[in-house]
Amino acid sequence: MELWPAFMLLSKTRFWKQLGIWVIVQNYNSILTLSHLYRSSDALLVHENDAVHKICAKLMNIKQISFRDINQVLAHQLGSVFQPTYSEEGSFHYRRNPLGDLMENLVPHPEFKMLGVRNIPQMSENSLAYSTFTWAGLLKHLRQMLISNAKMEEGIDWQVRPPLSGLPTRGKMSLNKEFHFNTSIANLVILRGKDVHSAELGAFKDPALYTSWLEPVHAFSVWKTQRAFSKYEKSAALVSNSQFLVKPLDTIVGKAWNMFASKAYIHQYTKFGIEEEDFLDSFTLLEQVIASYCNLGF
Repeated sequence: MELWPAFMLLSKTRFWKQLGIWVIVQNYNSILTLSHLYRSSDALLVHENDAVHKICAKLMNIKQISFRDINQVLAHQLGSVFQPTYSEEGSFHYRRNPLGDLMENLVPHPEFKMLGVRNIPQMSENSLAYSTFTWAGLLKHLRQMLISNAKMEEGIDWQVRPPLSGLPTRGKMSLNKEFHFNTSIANLVILRGKDVHSAELGAFKDPALYTSWLEPVHAFSVWKTQRAFSKYEKSAALVSNSQFLVKPLDTIVGKAWNMFASKAYIHQYTKFGIEEEDFLDSFTLLEQVIASYCNLGF
C-alpha cells in the first residue's frame, strides 16, 4: 500500500496542516516507537534517513530523489547482508539461518541491540563503468568508515585513529564533546565476488576497535561467497554493533525532552490513550541505552 494516494485525498489546506504536525512531533514518534521496539526485539537494524538521502544524492548522483530511490538503497543494503553466503571458510554449503547467525555474531549482550549497515562500493551505473576495485582498497575504506562513523565512502575522516592502548577513547567521554572514534562491540563483514578468499581482514581484528569486555576473536566475524552481488564484481558490507547511533539518538531524545517539558502537543497523544507515563518510560529506556553505549570500554 502506498502512502501518497492517501494523502492526495485530503484537501490542500488539511494536507499541509497534518504534514506540519507530523514533522513537529517526529521526535516524539521516534522515541515512542524506538523504545517499544527495543523492549520487544532481539536486535534493531537501524537506517538513518538523512544518511540514505545523502547516498542517493552524492553516490548515486540522483537529482530528484524519490521514495523509490530511497527504498532501492535500503533494499541494496539489506540484500548485501541477507543474500546467501557460505556457512564457513572453505565450505560450499550456504548458511541456513542467517538471522540466527547474525544475532549470535553481533548481539552478545541483551542491553546492546543497535545494529548499523555500511556498504562499499555503492555508485551509479555510469560511474561503475569507469571503476575498478581491489579487496585491499575496499576493506581499507570500509574499516575507516567504521572507526570514523562515516555512512558512505565520500567524506571519510582519515584523521581518526584507534586509541592507543591504555588511553581512554572518545566514546568514554561526555556527550558534550564531539565523538570521533567509534568503539565497537562486534562487527560482521560480508564479502561477495571474485577472489573473495584472498581478502585480508586482519585490520578488523585489532583489539583497539572493540570494547574491553569482549575478545576480538569473539567480536569479529566474516561471511563470504564468490557470487557477485548486484552489478559489482567485488563488494563488501559491514554490520556493526557500535556507538554509531549515540549522537543522533541523543539529539532526538534531547529535542523530545524539551518539547515534553513544555507539554507541547501532548494532547495529540493523550486523546489516543498514550499517557505522560508512556513518554517518561520511553525517555528512561533510551537514556539508559545512550549511557550504555557511551560508556563502552570502561
